[in-house]
Amino acid sequence: MNYLVKEQNRKEFFTLEKCFITELLNSSHYPEVSIAKGRVEPGVTTEWHWLQQTDEMHYILSGKGQFEMDGEFNGTVEKGDLVFIPRNSNQRIKNITEQISYSYASATQGLNQKIITPINCTL
Repeated sequence: MNYLVKEQNRKEFFTLEKCFITELLNSSHYPEVSIAKGRVEPGVTTEWHWLQQTDEMHYILSGKGQFEMDGEFNGTVEKGDLVFIPRNSNQRIKNITEQISYSYASATQGLNQKIITPINCTL
């Protein structure tokens, strides 16, 4: 287990939710926690999705976005904001600046692509 994780040693990947993720911690050494950095391209709204078995926390690192949860607009998020998303809550975010970047932490179970469920939903 590495005790120092360098972001530049991690690979970013694109998700079905239309955001880019760089996993910083997703390890069998700590199966109950996942930490990642996400980013959403300008003008993009992520797909509605939800996590079945975990709560999420998003700390906004840069940019601004319009955050929606369970079909309702919850507000504009910006640098320094923390968003708590309870398990089983439908969610998405729209980037309204050049780029929005956030850190993602799953506190109750590590990120596992099998538990992320995209859904089709319109407001």
